[in-house]
Amino acid sequence: MKKINHIDSIRNPVNTEKATSLSEQNKTFFKVHDKANKKTIKKNIEKLFKVNVIKVNIINQKPKNKIKQGKKSTKSGYKKAIITLKKGQSIDLTTGI
Repeated sequence: MKKINHIDSIRNPVNTEKATSLSEQNKTFFKVHDKANKKTIKKNIEKLFKVNVIKVNIINQKPKNKIKQGKKSTKSGYKKAIITLKKGQSIDLTTGI
């Protein structure tokens, strides 16, 4: 099994209405690598953004079937992590990594 690099394990931030509303509770959403687990995600977020992570929750978004212009296609699934940070800390997603 190939070892996952800390930059590769975190794909990109998720910017939705729910993610924006939960940012007030020190929570941030990220799309992560399919083989990443909670321990590696926590360690990599702390290393990249220099913050203290309290909790990591993982959600697996399943692929969905779509019909567009009469043709069937599938929207790919992904793994999403909800990161809870220590009170008073935040991640500035506008600057990038």
